[in-house]
Amino acid sequence: MFDGSPEMDLAPEERRARLRLARSARIGPVTFHEALAHYGSARAACATLATVPEASIEREENALAAAGGRFLVFGDTLYPSTLAALPDAPPVLSAVGDPTWLGRPTLAIVGAREASLAGRRFAADLASALGVAGFVIASGLARGIDAAAHEAALATGTIAVLACGVDQAYPPHHAALQAEIAARGLILSEVPLGAPPIARAFPRRNRIVSGLSAGIVVIEAAERSGSLITAQRAAEQGREVFVVPGSPMDPRYAGSNGLIRDGAILVRDANDILNALGRPSSVRQASDKPKEIGNDAGTARIVQELSAVPTAVDELVRRCQVSAAFVAEVLMALELEGRLERHRGNRVSLI
Repeated sequence: MFDGSPEMDLAPEERRARLRLARSARIGPVTFHEALAHYGSARAACATLATVPEASIEREENALAAAGGRFLVFGDTLYPSTLAALPDAPPVLSAVGDPTWLGRPTLAIVGAREASLAGRRFAADLASALGVAGFVIASGLARGIDAAAHEAALATGTIAVLACGVDQAYPPHHAALQAEIAARGLILSEVPLGAPPIARAFPRRNRIVSGLSAGIVVIEAAERSGSLITAQRAAEQGREVFVVPGSPMDPRYAGSNGLIRDGAILVRDANDILNALGRPSSVRQASDKPKEIGNDAGTARIVQELSAVPTAVDELVRRCQVSAAFVAEVLMALELEGRLERHRGNRVSLI
């Protein structure tokens, strides 16, 4: 946990006034910045506008401190400069963990909640490799791709941005992961303590994830995926958009492949990202390691027929002209090696 007390750029009175303004009804991020520009300061705005009482801010600040957190107010020294440059920069962020992670180069990794095993594995490999290369990994702590990226980046630095209060665990089964990120990385939220996750909070959360980052990596985005909204915001913010491609036959990649068609940067490994950002490296991902293939001709034929696109086991038996028992044995071996993923309808694919 961060326990220092760095000097603030803001005077205490102005900082408290910005907190009051940010937490007031009908004052969103854009209105907040318009008020600062119109009145010249939050203190002047609070003298004219109806804002929450100072006691309300004091109660939330004390509760946040009791949870091991603190406010990062627009204008504070530790407020991330990448966010401060946005026209809809969050007026205030609740932070639990070490806010100095915000001073490090950051990349976001986002994608499907119902991600495939292959997608989660690729996200983890990518997050680990980018972490070794010096990047903090940001994401939204959702199921699937987000969680895989956070877990893999715990050792090198990760930032989770929530769509609920930092005292809430969402999704609930990520409570342990959220606590670990708070202990080793940083948890951020724009909304007050106690706020539940509501639909409109997620797009706002996503703009923070992309806004913190030099670029965003999209993995397994379907045609109507929320990751596409994040990618759009990233592009609007002037961030690079990187996309892991997939088979055109796999609906989980329909949105991803569409982004590549529209000009996003295709990603095969971490080096593609580092080269695009002007930081060439020879990072090797776990997925790049050569895999041993059995010498048996029947085994080799089965592996050759498999791909990332799910294939029916019955079809494998027909194509390879071997017994169903032999195919089952080879598939079991591949699964134990972590090279095979099973799908509904007795279908399988290579990882």
